[in-house]
Order: sequence, then structure tokens, then C-alpha cells
Amino acid sequence: MFRPKFTRQYPEEKWIPPASYRGRPVLVQEDDGTERCVACALCSRVCPALAIEVQAGETAGEKERYPEKFEINMVRCIFCGFCEEVCPEEAIVMSDEYELVFSSQEEAIYGKDKLLVPKEKLKKRLEFLQEYR
Repeated sequence: MFRPKFTRQYPEEKWIPPASYRGRPVLVQEDDGTERCVACALCSRVCPALAIEVQAGETAGEKERYPEKFEINMVRCIFCGFCEEVCPEEAIVMSDEYELVFSSQEEAIYGKDKLLVPKEKLKKRLEFLQEYR
């Protein structure tokens, strides 16, 4: 309240959020290209807005299950972070992305193709979670 006011010239001057910022939820993609998610569906059960849909698939590999279908309806998402807190594998995290633009309801449904983000891009958030858990 007692600090001087300032104006950020938004499109030219981007805001860099802190590590604690809860932006768009994303799935962590490992270095070998696989996702961390084991399709336990805890995130979809805990979501108060019912924005997450998970369907599991079976594999014969090290991880017995993987998400065959993982979708988040970004219009419904309220960015509460419950999905991040309940995930036992740290597979879904809240990124620092805050620019979300949709021209239709169908564009707002993010599948695995839009949700998978390499682990290196999420390093700041993953370190923050390790420190405060």
C-alpha cells in the first residue's frame, strides 16, 4: 500500500512469475520421452471443478500403467493446485505459463500433446516442490 505504483508495459515487458506461482497445469515428460504419470487418477478425483479426465492403459514395461488418455478442460480449471499436491509421482505440476487464449470450447481441452512438457523447462517448479514438501 505504501509502495510507489508502477505500470508494466505488458506485451513488450513480460512478467516473470516466482517459483510458487500456479499457472497452467502440465505433465512432466522425462528425458527419455516418457511421461511420469502412472494413471492413478487421483488428480481427477480431487479436482473440485471436474476438469481432469484420465483413462489408464496397461504395458509390459517397468511402469505397469500409463495414461492412454489425459485431458484437462482449461475452461473449467480453477488453478487450485490440488492435482499437483495429490500426485504421488510429481507427474502433474503447475507451470509458470499464464497466457491462455481460446477461440472455442474445443480448443480449451488440452490433451497429452499440449500437456507434456520436458522436465528441464519445469526445473524451477520441481525444485520448489522438493524444498517445501
